[in-house]
Amino acid sequence: MAAGSRVIPSMTNIDTIELADERARVVVSPRQGAAILRYDALRSDGVVTPVIKPSEGLLKFGSQLLAPWSNRISGGGFEFDKRFHAIEPNVEGEPFPLHGDAFQKPWRLTRRTGTEAEFVLGDGSIGPYRYYASVLYALENGALSATLTIENRAEIRLPYGLGFHPWFPRKAHTSLQASAKSVWLEDERHLPTRMVPLTDHLDWDFSRRAPLPDTWVNNAFEGWDGRASIVQPDDAIVVSIEASPPLSVFILYSPARDAGFFCFEPVSHTVDAHHIGGLRTLEPRESMTSRTRLRWHEL
Repeated sequence: MAAGSRVIPSMTNIDTIELADERARVVVSPRQGAAILRYDALRSDGVVTPVIKPSEGLLKFGSQLLAPWSNRISGGGFEFDKRFHAIEPNVEGEPFPLHGDAFQKPWRLTRRTGTEAEFVLGDGSIGPYRYYASVLYALENGALSATLTIENRAEIRLPYGLGFHPWFPRKAHTSLQASAKSVWLEDERHLPTRMVPLTDHLDWDFSRRAPLPDTWVNNAFEGWDGRASIVQPDDAIVVSIEASPPLSVFILYSPARDAGFFCFEPVSHTVDAHHIGGLRTLEPRESMTSRTRLRWHEL
């Protein structure tokens, strides 16, 4: 934390925290899972342009934190170390537990400056998971970084995953560049069926800048190099995404051409990884950290 930051003990009753510099403004809600509600570019011409767009669905976030796993777990839970761990569905209308519980709990603001804020979740608890998590948001010259750390506080070792779930505006000319090696196909339950090379789905190959598909996409892409860019000609900005290990997977969710939004989610593992593999085993008191950075510039 930068010099001059303020330690703020036990602040859980704050609705929103705003961070700002000369080029961007960010609004975070401690009560709503330390989620980012807005991230706006402050353009040189005075126009305020949303970099991420708050969801209009059940989860009204601009970007939510994913912990202690990302996406769905099938089968009512998972087996690990010869023991079955049951987990109940946690989101209305979803038959499977989804995205852990970090986004569903209030976080505590512990430190802040005008451009940085740190939040802590001390009582993460879902299924067998007991964990401590922290996130540091920081603005620098309009770029937003988020550093998420989770520590296993259960008495047993367990498989963990992390991720970020930003929602972006989808306009008429939005395009994406993100290199990956393969993609998981999904069934009608949004669970993975098999992984195929991207040469089998050239309309999902974004190794070179390409428009988003007109039809439904809700798939995990493996072998991502941690770099992506979103070009928004209608808003005259480009958004660059950088993600550190273990975020080697991205999930692209775009329901339709006219949906008005899409999600590009840097995550550490694929969907249903508790049954497929890809999670990291943490011993008691062991931790893992992931970081992502969004940066924008004008076209």
